[in-house]
Amino acid sequence: MIAGEIGKPHGVAGDVYVVRISDDPARFDPGARLIHSDGRTLVVEGSRVHRDRFLVKFEGVDSRAEAEVMRGVLYIPADEARELSEDEVWVHEIVGFDAVDEQGRALGEVAAIQPNPAHDLLELTTTTGTKLVPMVKEIVTRIDRDERRVVLDPPEGLLD
Repeated sequence: MIAGEIGKPHGVAGDVYVVRISDDPARFDPGARLIHSDGRTLVVEGSRVHRDRFLVKFEGVDSRAEAEVMRGVLYIPADEARELSEDEVWVHEIVGFDAVDEQGRALGEVAAIQPNPAHDLLELTTTTGTKLVPMVKEIVTRIDRDERRVVLDPPEGLLD
């Protein structure tokens, strides 16, 4: 489960910019544990909102040089993931699912989910290239975990 993505450092004391993906407001509170894409466990020392991102200070990262090598994806430890409601899914669950239209015709495969301020975007690999599909109920009408597929009702022209 992705919590966010570390970008460039800010300042000289080890702070880094983080694009928050998690919907848990406490995910970046002091003491929160996150797993870096390189496998390290990081502990949040402090965080604050800065423009449209977070500035996060991790324990043991005390200089700009140390922060420079921090870029990467942050994951929620599996034992801290919250229970989902029936209409929610974890992003990692649907990567690799087939995308089909309401009639069951193949549209492509879910390659990734791109975070976006308005709503996430499904990145589909199709026969004509990569397509981005807004992940809204009007377009993504159903996610069937058992069949490993995402059912779409795309407006005309979206996948052209």
